[in-house]
Amino acid sequence: MENNSNSELNPSANPFNAASLANLANSANPANLNSLNDTNNRYIFNLPSRENTPINVIGIGLDGAAGLTAGVLEIIAQATLLVGNDRHLSYFPEHPGRRLVLGDFGVVIRQIRSMLEQRQPEYTRYAPPYTSPEKVAIVVLVSGDPLFFGLGKLLLAEIAPEQITFHPHVTSIQLAFNRLKLPWQDAKLLNVHERSLEPIKVHLQEGAEKIAILTESRETPKAIAQLYLALDLPYVYQLWVCENLGDDQEQVRAFSLDDQGFSSLVETEFTPLNVVILVRNLAVDQLPKEGSLPILGLEDQEFASFGDQPGLMTKREVRILVLGELALQPRQIVWDVGAGTGSVSIEIARLCPTSHVYALEKSSMGTSLIERNIHRLQVPNVISVHGVAPDMLRHLPPPDRIFIGGSGGNLEIILEACAARLQPDGLVVMALATIEHLHQSLAWCKQKKWRVNMLQVQLSKSMPISDLTRFTPLNPVTIITANP
Repeated sequence: MENNSNSELNPSANPFNAASLANLANSANPANLNSLNDTNNRYIFNLPSRENTPINVIGIGLDGAAGLTAGVLEIIAQATLLVGNDRHLSYFPEHPGRRLVLGDFGVVIRQIRSMLEQRQPEYTRYAPPYTSPEKVAIVVLVSGDPLFFGLGKLLLAEIAPEQITFHPHVTSIQLAFNRLKLPWQDAKLLNVHERSLEPIKVHLQEGAEKIAILTESRETPKAIAQLYLALDLPYVYQLWVCENLGDDQEQVRAFSLDDQGFSSLVETEFTPLNVVILVRNLAVDQLPKEGSLPILGLEDQEFASFGDQPGLMTKREVRILVLGELALQPRQIVWDVGAGTGSVSIEIARLCPTSHVYALEKSSMGTSLIERNIHRLQVPNVISVHGVAPDMLRHLPPPDRIFIGGSGGNLEIILEACAARLQPDGLVVMALATIEHLHQSLAWCKQKKWRVNMLQVQLSKSMPISDLTRFTPLNPVTIITANP
């Protein structure tokens, strides 16, 4: 398996910018330049054929020379300089050319430049196409596809692109998805190491269906699993570790990311050449085992949630505080306005089985998720209501408690409708994420002379960073409890 995981010296470099094209236009051989006198004054450049470049960058797999075509092998055979790491060079023990071990990239690039400048004294970053390829033949051996998290980008930042031809090999990510028999055009592709997992965190929180990760360490699969568990996501992933792909020691292993699966993963030794694939479980929900759920504070992943917007759920930590502020009693009528996935409604219903909870949600997807969660978590006292507030509120029985988790921009008129139907001694609790909604609600309560209690919630959760731990903040929320 090939990991294209080189560091990048100049991630913003783009060899085909306006300056490079201008240099080519001013200095290129007329045989390689056609001027089109059209209305856009465009130029078309006939780049030199791949046989005419002094540098060939060749991708190679764990099967070594056996995995290369006859044409590529001929290019290697004619090389006067062979550049690569120890493993790549070992595939060609009888090669007669000079060898250069790819270690310090700065040293390597200086030697390549020196060879080019000796044969072309006026060599510059954007020199005209090389016209005497027979005088120099440099082959750089790299893993997989040189332009996929590979050395190609670094070379293009230092050497004129018309001096280089790329010969890609199959990448380890291609092999991994083919071993799993999964289409991967929609996958998120990352190159990380265990001390820089932030890109994975972002895609996990977004609920990406497939994530492929080129790793740099035998410990990285464990670090990725720790990150997933610490995020407490409202959905489940399967983790695959694909090792030594393309080699006779190839191995592909699957791990479920529950406590048992994580324990098995931690105890497993992996080779450094591995790819981690995370695949989101989109299967039909199964009923939880009897007695496996807590009375209060269900984990977020217990709820079916929005695939494209997994953040649209009242988080467990905030949900617990909201339940406390509602001061629930048995045999009450409760409205959950802007119910989202129904997480608050379901927690209320489980705590108060004699109460009736009306979960009002305007989106069809949200209503479907609420009904799935009602079935999965077996709370028949939650009534899913599809509609827009405040219009649908007049069809519901007068409430003893109201929770407003979403308003769709109609907060003030929703509050008016709630005030008109609220039972004596009733309470309204709001969870607000924006300053504007906080201002609107406080202004409304002040105008109506309602009593108000505010709770500013700013929480942080522990997050593993390799063998260390840091705190990652949750989005701040203001919980307002109001009553006449």
